[in-house]
Amino acid sequence: MRSAFELTLVNGPDGDPALVADLVGAGRAVLCDLGTLAGLSPRKLLRVGDVLLSHAHLDHFCGFEHLLRVVLGRARTVRLVGPEGTIERLEHRLASYSWNLAGSYREGVIFSVVEVLESGGRRRASLALADRFRCGQIETYAVDSDHVLDEPRLSIRAVPLDHEIPCLAFALAEPKHVQIWRNRLDAMGLGTGPWLRSLKDAVLADAPDVTSIVARWHTPHGSVERILPLGLLRRKVLEVVPGQRVVYVTDCAWTRRNVERILDLARGADTLVIEAPFLDADRAQARSRRHLTAREAGTLGRWAAVRRVIPFHFSPRYAGRYDLLEEEVRAAFEGRLAPAEPPRDP
Repeated sequence: MRSAFELTLVNGPDGDPALVADLVGAGRAVLCDLGTLAGLSPRKLLRVGDVLLSHAHLDHFCGFEHLLRVVLGRARTVRLVGPEGTIERLEHRLASYSWNLAGSYREGVIFSVVEVLESGGRRRASLALADRFRCGQIETYAVDSDHVLDEPRLSIRAVPLDHEIPCLAFALAEPKHVQIWRNRLDAMGLGTGPWLRSLKDAVLADAPDVTSIVARWHTPHGSVERILPLGLLRRKVLEVVPGQRVVYVTDCAWTRRNVERILDLARGADTLVIEAPFLDADRAQARSRRHLTAREAGTLGRWAAVRRVIPFHFSPRYAGRYDLLEEEVRAAFEGRLAPAEPPRDP
């Protein structure tokens, strides 16, 4: 059984958008949107190395200060991806505080910001506590793909959608997953521990079979250490399988262009986390607010042939009736409800 992203909607399906995607076994997590974060422990937040901001409406961005308080005095770089204007917004937000004590911190956080432009290009800049979060040089550059991160353990794609303003949708993928079988470890007399992460890193880096792996673990009788060749462990205790893919879609209109981009991003994904603020009976309201209906959310999941759909961002107008939104999504996704009509815009 291959492991996946462990997904947590921090505020449930009806609260401020904030999704933690914890990459199991990798010691890292991604945070999609920055709604209220009071429900996350500092320990959980400190696993977050990448923040994906769909857009800067208050309910998606109000948790930034909570994150800032947790990471402020730590030597770490937080990558933040957002739509055009994110660099200036972050700069102004940080500039609203006094940083005369910045030099008293022994260590300091750096925010490395990348903007995904509707034109297909990018902008990037860094804001560091050591420099009182003054914005460094902003670089504009061209790209040939929609990837904003492409690493052996994690790749992230970002595409702009129309919400009357640009709003990003994201796809998170573990390109390859190293599945370690506990029963095979037991058969070799090997214990579990942090060394398994080093083993996975070596496999994903395509290290030579002769690479020495230090297997170290603790037992009731003390610490045990063995040194084994990577090739032996490759053959005996693990399997490399396709990783899983999670797609995050929120705040977008039911337009042809949006639908095409969402389907390209989500086709065949394991999980589609998608907004479903309004019932289809209230689609006039959804149109005026540039949102999807629950029926449209379920339809997109069906058209994209994803394995499961997680609806969220429910409108408070349905308080006490959120089950209606969930059921409409499920019915459209499972084919028990006719799909939404394709967008008619040119």
